[in-house]
Amino acid sequence: MPGGLCVHVVTRGNARATVFHSDDDYAIFMQLVSAAQGRVRLELLAWCLMPNHLHLVMRPLADGDLARFMHWLLTTHVQRHRVRHGTTGRVWQGRYKAFPIQADAHFLTVLRYVERNPVRAGLVDCALEWRWSSARERQAASGEHGLLAPSPVPLPSPWLDWVDKPLTGAELANVRTSIRRDRPLGDSAWTRELANRLNLLGTLKPRGRPRVTNRPALFSDGGSGSRS
Repeated sequence: MPGGLCVHVVTRGNARATVFHSDDDYAIFMQLVSAAQGRVRLELLAWCLMPNHLHLVMRPLADGDLARFMHWLLTTHVQRHRVRHGTTGRVWQGRYKAFPIQADAHFLTVLRYVERNPVRAGLVDCALEWRWSSARERQAASGEHGLLAPSPVPLPSPWLDWVDKPLTGAELANVRTSIRRDRPLGDSAWTRELANRLNLLGTLKPRGRPRVTNRPALFSDGGSGSRS
């Protein structure tokens, strides 16, 4: 992933199994995020840890930084997790997903999607109640973890009121499609230009068999078929 782009990263527990079983599990992971930033400097713009998956919104400073950051973070977490819980085997489900975000209203939609995740899942009534997301740090004068970089896009105020407002169906569909297909999220011109530059044009094509536009009619105008 090139440096300078805002990126939404998602990874899930293997077979959607629970990864974070307690507050200590969440806290240990955030400590590793801090340690990873000490090894690979990038801007952490939002995050949310959920019981069986996580979201990170970041802006790497140089080409390849995102891959180096995520490799160290997830590899180290797996090692710590196995020791802590006495398990073997996979913790995370394959490679993480990552898609670039245009730094405009699309970026704000992703931030809102990420920080509202626990509300949408029914874990809390408002984003501020969930301890393990950037919503709480963004609200505080000095963050609990101190990891959050300034947003590259001005945030609506009051921010948390905006986060607690449900996303529209179209907004949800756009973000979820980007997650599912690793598709850049932005306006059509930006998305196509970036997909072309990053060799991601395949993510823009509809899935499934192509529609047949010249299918012959079941009955001719003078046929014997009846209509009901």
